[in-house]
Amino acid sequence: MRSGFSVPLAMACLLLTAALGLALRPLTPIDETRYLAVAWEMYQSGNWLVPTKNFAVYSDKPPMLFWLVNLVWLVTGVSEFAARMVGPVLGCVALWLTSVLGRRLWPDMRGIGGDAALALAGLVVFALSSSLTMFDVPLTVCVLLGLIALSDAGQEGAGRRPWVVFGLAIALGVLTKGPVILFHLLPAAIFLPVWGADPMGWRRLARGLGFGLLSGLGLIALWLVPAAILGGPEYRAAILWHQSAGRLTESFAHARPWWFYLALVPALGFPLFWSPALLRAGFTFGWRADRGLRLCLIWAGTAAILFSLTSGKQIHYLVPELPALALIAARLGRDAGRFRLVPAQLLLGLLALAGLAAGLGLLPLHRMQALLQPGYMLILWAALIGGICLLAGRIRGFEGVMLISLGLLLAGNLLIGTTQTARIFSTHPIATRIAPQQAEGLAFLGSRYHAEFNFAARLTAPVAQLADAPAIAGWLKQHPNGLLIGRMDQSPLPWPPRELVTFRNREWGLWSAADQKEP
Repeated sequence: MRSGFSVPLAMACLLLTAALGLALRPLTPIDETRYLAVAWEMYQSGNWLVPTKNFAVYSDKPPMLFWLVNLVWLVTGVSEFAARMVGPVLGCVALWLTSVLGRRLWPDMRGIGGDAALALAGLVVFALSSSLTMFDVPLTVCVLLGLIALSDAGQEGAGRRPWVVFGLAIALGVLTKGPVILFHLLPAAIFLPVWGADPMGWRRLARGLGFGLLSGLGLIALWLVPAAILGGPEYRAAILWHQSAGRLTESFAHARPWWFYLALVPALGFPLFWSPALLRAGFTFGWRADRGLRLCLIWAGTAAILFSLTSGKQIHYLVPELPALALIAARLGRDAGRFRLVPAQLLLGLLALAGLAAGLGLLPLHRMQALLQPGYMLILWAALIGGICLLAGRIRGFEGVMLISLGLLLAGNLLIGTTQTARIFSTHPIATRIAPQQAEGLAFLGSRYHAEFNFAARLTAPVAQLADAPAIAGWLKQHPNGLLIGRMDQSPLPWPPRELVTFRNREWGLWSAADQKEP
């Protein structure tokens, strides 16, 4: 489909699939629940400069995502569904910006922007990321905005305006996820003379790049300076060092070996680059003669190398590079025609067979057995996957790729929403029980409470974290009618809980301080 309807089609399909998924799937603990808790506390306090988590200063992430959620709430009121739609809407913006960048890079190729949008929606990792309340898709929007500005800066006679937009993209990226935006944008900016439309001298590049970075720094300072003053010395140290350079040199979370991303290439490219025709086109294409492909290689290649050299690694860190894969596929697709997706179909067929076997009790599910009840839903899920597999054989090319990607996302959400998984992973069962006890005091047994229940329970005061016996004893004296929450396998309390609730496939207890027995 190389028509003007490709981009709206991709956006509409992504938005509809994500919205249906949000209606079926609960917030994912601990990330989504934590970020909505931070947004909720920002809404309560009215402090948009320094985020808090469990009513303590939260320095792990900048405030942009929380600002966006609160802007939505200014219109809709506090709503879980409205807040969660921020991700899918920004995913649609990313599809549109990818199509714009495709037209900038290959202005003579009719319909290439639409192909790029369909291809990006056809990457499972991107489709899944767009349905989550996280930072990677908002960061992708910033990266695409910066690359479009660089493409404009590389045109003959370009003035300073593109560099101002580039600086804006840098600033928005820093406010979204911190200085890591430079990993995604700076290599493409440095090598602009290699891929720009108009030959650019290095001196002219240095002037433009310096102006853009200074513009971005000025915009960042509008938040950073007052936030650093208001947040205090620990917050200053965290946002200026610990959450930027500190993450790169010695990760305090998600440490992985250097080859982590190399092993994930098949997953990052699924199902788009599981097409033999696209792979053959890639091996035979004259890459050096195409400036658009040069940009995509610089953009995706340098980011993968830089992230491989850092300590902390997660698959979603490379989500901002997925539009580069989509653009490469859109360009190679010109020579691949209506390509088939046989390897991806084979994988879908295996998934369907595995689901059918599990639903019939022929494949042991172990701890997942409790999640996937009633069992017949696995059989229906397998039938749906099989239908997607067969339909993908008839709908080829980029539309077929999108069918597989969004079909898998929808099928997964249907399985979650129609089985016990939704209930077991939802924070609402515990939240509804603890919300009425706020006035008496709430405590978490342990030191790693991630504010999982703060938003769902609409808490207005912090949950105490009791890491040891003296802390528990002191809290019990101060809150004789308080409520304690914790996992049964980690509980140090000597009296039984009032109620047991299954959460994240573990048994959690709710203890009343009034039930404790005097020694």
